Amino acid sequence: MTASPALDLTTARQALDGQPFSRLLGARLTAFGDGGATLEIDIREELHQQNGFLHGGVLSYAADNALTFAAGAVLGPSVLTGGFSVQYLRPATGRTLRARAEVVHAGRRQAVVRCDLLTLAEDGTETLCAVAQGTVLPTRSP
Repeated sequence: MTASPALDLTTARQALDGQPFSRLLGARLTAFGDGGATLEIDIREELHQQNGFLHGGVLSYAADNALTFAAGAVLGPSVLTGGFSVQYLRPATGRTLRARAEVVHAGRRQAVVRCDLLTLAEDGTETLCAVAQGTVLPTRSP
């Protein structure tokens, strides 16, 4: 078995850019390492739902990816989300969505990760709009 290459901010950004859906949303990793990851998406009209708020699917996507990248900082680059849940607290409005994830516990078989989903206003004020928690599993090379 060959060792996986180390995952740092540069290689994590390359992995994110390798996801066509992430490119479509304009997602970007702004922080990575030490069991944490922060993913940001500019909020634009085509990402809204019918009431003018950011669509829950965008929040869910951001949580999923932030959770997985945070776990990858601990477990290595070959990981997959095992499952996660999202609790929506308030409608998401603002200029930027920020998903800030941190590993709560990591073992050999999984990592448990928590993610705060915040929106940033024009003045930079953060508002918590949802929280997520999930498990991320290392995958084995074929």
